[in-house]
Amino acid sequence: KKDVLKKLGFADSKQLTEEKREHIFDEMNKQDFATESIGWAVEVISPNDISMSMLRRSKRSLNEVSMDSAIGLIHKAIEAGVNIAEVYVDTVGPPEKYQAKLKLIFPNFKITVAKKADSTYPIVSAASICAKVSRDHALKVWKFREGTDPEVKFGSGYPGDPVTKKFLGDFDRVFGFPRLVRFSWSTASNALDKKAFDVEFDDEDEEQEKAKATYGSERLSKYFAADRNEQRKRHEYFRERHLEHVAEI
Repeated sequence: KKDVLKKLGFADSKQLTEEKREHIFDEMNKQDFATESIGWAVEVISPNDISMSMLRRSKRSLNEVSMDSAIGLIHKAIEAGVNIAEVYVDTVGPPEKYQAKLKLIFPNFKITVAKKADSTYPIVSAASICAKVSRDHALKVWKFREGTDPEVKFGSGYPGDPVTKKFLGDFDRVFGFPRLVRFSWSTASNALDKKAFDVEFDDEDEEQEKAKATYGSERLSKYFAADRNEQRKRHEYFRERHLEHVAEI
């Protein structure tokens, strides 16, 4: 298996160009010597899902989202009948804690969690290439639900990319970024803090809060009986024409 990885030229995916990653990915899926030895799977997590996880009341950090995804992928491999002996993971957070967590869940596997594992272990490099190529393909076919110009250029999505920098600088000053951008990303949140308009939402008044408190406790018959004490404001159409109710004609 190691010879197959070496023959395909796996290396740290961050050091490879997009074209090189695409080439290695294609070879991995086309060459018989590769398809007989290597299988892969990814879980796609949208920026919107990550933002909701990180910004909701009961927050989940990006590290937790990543760990849960990795654990889920291992479970899926087991369910698919893969005979797993060893697991190699590029860490998020302290590697010792992450490794201990995985060991508790999967005690029968030899588990290695390390920093920069994609530059140390070819199998992790292979996984990283699969993830990055999948991400690149998802970006190429992204459809903006907000009505954003489909021809807009947003680059690679990495903060060092000049095209991405320009895209992040041209956001809506009220509504912020489209769903393509993770609002929980510090680069995005800092841009909003600097340039976005301040928007204040008034608290509900006491009458609204009282109405909410009693909602669901009224008798159904209330909605079918006229309230004689109710002083409703008549529609502007009737007021402008001085039209009144009469008892007799």
